[in-house]
Amino acid sequence: MLKYKIDVLEALKEKGYTSYRIRKDKLIGEAQLTKIRNGDIASKETLNTICKLLNCQPGDILKYVNTD
Repeated sequence: MLKYKIDVLEALKEKGYTSYRIRKDKLIGEAQLTKIRNGDIASKETLNTICKLLNCQPGDILKYVNTD
């Protein structure tokens, strides 16, 4: 199961991307923001956007946790 390694919204906020700015600039849709808040993995497109905004790789924000 994939999980977030970091608090994505907090990391975005530290880079100057508040929830308001993200919505205003239409960087990430509200449904995807809700998924992130709930700990659900966002869409591939949203992950691309997050990586671009944070200047990181997917492995920097996601980890695999074995649920056996």
